[in-house]
This record gives sequence, structure tokens and C-alpha cells, in this order.
Amino acid sequence: MTVAVVTDSTAYIPEEQRKALGIHMVPLSVTFGNETYREEIDITADEFYQKVREDEELPKTSQPSIGLVTELLNELAKDHDEVIFVTLSSGISGTYQTVITANTMADGIEVTAYDSEISCYAQGYYAIEAATLAKQGKSSKEILARLDEIKQSLRAYFVVDDLTHLQRGGRLSGAQAFIGSMLQVKPILHFVDKKIVPFEKIRTKKKALKRVFELLDEDASKGQPLRLVVIHANREQEAFSIKEDIEKQYPHITVDISYFGPVIGTHLGEGAIGLGWYKE
Repeated sequence: MTVAVVTDSTAYIPEEQRKALGIHMVPLSVTFGNETYREEIDITADEFYQKVREDEELPKTSQPSIGLVTELLNELAKDHDEVIFVTLSSGISGTYQTVITANTMADGIEVTAYDSEISCYAQGYYAIEAATLAKQGKSSKEILARLDEIKQSLRAYFVVDDLTHLQRGGRLSGAQAFIGSMLQVKPILHFVDKKIVPFEKIRTKKKALKRVFELLDEDASKGQPLRLVVIHANREQEAFSIKEDIEKQYPHITVDISYFGPVIGTHLGEGAIGLGWYKE
């Protein structure tokens, strides 16, 4: 039985890495006015943030169509017996449900939709691990067991500069966004029960990031090897500076750099910084 691995574009796994591991990708889209762009295909993160600055209206985001997903599954059925499809959290997108529905329409292939319950490169870690194990000839059962193991230790926190994006996109309640902007609060956000919720409310971004580093230290100080990603919304230099600090303090942590692309960037806004990690 050969297992194919698919994820959606919000994992933000670079194309070169996807090709090397044999990971297939289905794009989500952003729409500015009458123009729709498939992220990771038609628009880069840099182009997106430039467009957001120029446009008065925030773009709309949309999940992949059932037809697009079904088409890919039927194509994969020619060379594979099974598919593990890692999606962004079902609490913030209908992509997971789209994969479930497409599975009923695809022929000759067994599809497992795996809800990462998160997004961005933290989601990507599941797809990367699944593809690595699939290349080693592991069964889907073994792969899924390992993904569940990662889920037990994976933690992710992010700090946004402006709560209005989350409020307008319906990803955070209006009351929370209003109170936050009034008090200039920079909340630490995380995923709970598949949805984005405040973890703690802190007055400044600097203090919020310091608190995230304290949370990291709780796991890092145990000495176990960790895999960590620093995720940024058009703040590459800041991300590299954080990466250097972490590597200096914790030699047992492998640090990656990633970004909030168009779809997630629409909801978080420019300037957001996130950290995600799990036990290797």
C-alpha cells in the first residue's frame, strides 16, 4: 500500500521542500475586489502585504472547491492506494469538511482527512512528518499514530499587532477585539478546541513575546530535543533575530523560519509573530 500525503496551502511549506518530500498541495485563495489569487501559486506573501497596504478593503478568503480536491484525489488514485490529507484547523476553515466530502466522490483510493487543529508551519510539521514516514514505507496507521503523538506535545502561540483583522474575519469575537484595541493590548493567542482564543492579555508586544519565551522555556528546560518554527507576517529580520536567540540559548532545539501567508495573514495582519514547537 503506497501512501500519498497532501496538505493545504496554509501549511506554508516551501515548494522546494514539498517536491523533495513528495507532498501535494491544494491552495486556498484570497480575493481583492474581483480578483482572486491562489496563495503559494498566484501571489506571494510579500505581494500580498503590499496589496493590503494599497487596498482599503481587506481581502476575502476562501477554501478549495470540492471539485478541485476530488480531481486531485482521483489523480493520486492512479499511483497510490491511500491518502493522508492534513488540513488547517476545522475550527477556522471548512477545508477539512471539504476533504471529507470529496472523499465520497473520489474513486479507488482511501482518504484520511487529518485535522491539524492549527495552521501555518505548525500544521506543516504534520505533513512533513507524514511524508517522511511514507517515504520510509510506513503504513497509514503507523503514520497517523505518529501524528497523534506530535499533537500531544505541539504548542503554538502568536502575538498580533492589530486585533481588527481577526474581528472582521470572524475569527475572534468583536467584544474581545474592541476591548483589546481600546487598551492597546497585545494578546497572546493560541488554538483551543480548534479555534483561536486569547491565552493571556499583555500590554506590549515586547512583553507578550517575553511571555511566549517563558512558555517555551517550560518545555526547553527539560532538555529533550525540540523542533521549533518562528513564524512572521512580513517581519523577516525580527524572525531571524528570534531564531538566533533561541539557538544560542537552547542548542537542542532545531529552529525553522516560516511566514504567515495571504490567507492567514488576512486574519492576523502584518507584524504578527508566532512560535510553534513539538518534541522530536
